[in-house]
Order: sequence, then C-alpha cells, then structure tokens
Amino acid sequence: MSDRLGSTLAALVAGAAIGVGIGILFAPDEGKKTRKKIRRSFDESKDELSHKIDDLKKQVRSVVDRKSNSIEDGIEDFINSAGKKRDEVISALEHKLAELKKQGKELAESAKK
Repeated sequence: MSDRLGSTLAALVAGAAIGVGIGILFAPDEGKKTRKKIRRSFDESKDELSHKIDDLKKQVRSVVDRKSNSIEDGIEDFINSAGKKRDEVISALEHKLAELKKQGKELAESAKK
C-alpha cells in the first residue's frame, strides 16, 4: 500500500515539475528569467517531494510500530497460554503420581497379607 502511495506521489510531483518546466520554457521571457523560474519551480518541487517522502516515512514507521506491537502482544499471549498449559499438565501429572503411589501402597499392603 505505502509503496503504491509513494510511487503515485513521486509521479505526481515529477509530472507537475515537468509541466511547469515546459510551460516556462515556452513562455516568452528572457533566458535568465526563464532559468530562474525553472530553478525556483524545481526547488519547490524538490521541497514538496521531500515533505511528502517524510510524511510517507512517518506513515510507514507508524504501521511498522503498530504491527510490531501486535506481534509482541501475540507472542506474549502465546507464552502466557503455554505457561498455563504447562501448569495444567504438571498438576495432572502430580495428581496421577499421587494416585499411582496410593495404588502402589495398597498393592504392597495386600501383598503382605
């Protein structure tokens, strides 16, 4: 998305700069004045493009930060749920071990009789 936006912005600015340049070249004026106008319009277009690129960078950083936070939250949720499952498995194993010990005791007592 941001790649298309950047390309579109660059194309618009480039098209505007070319249009202004051609318009100035065909306007009846002295060469010195024409060159100044071309230079001024080029500088303005360059500044405008620079601002648009900065805005695009900010948008991309914002999206990356949001996605990064989302991934971190997802990882944290996974770790928490894995920890809960681990605790449940340990509890079940401890319960089973207690049952086996009890059965082992009962078998040992019945074997003694």
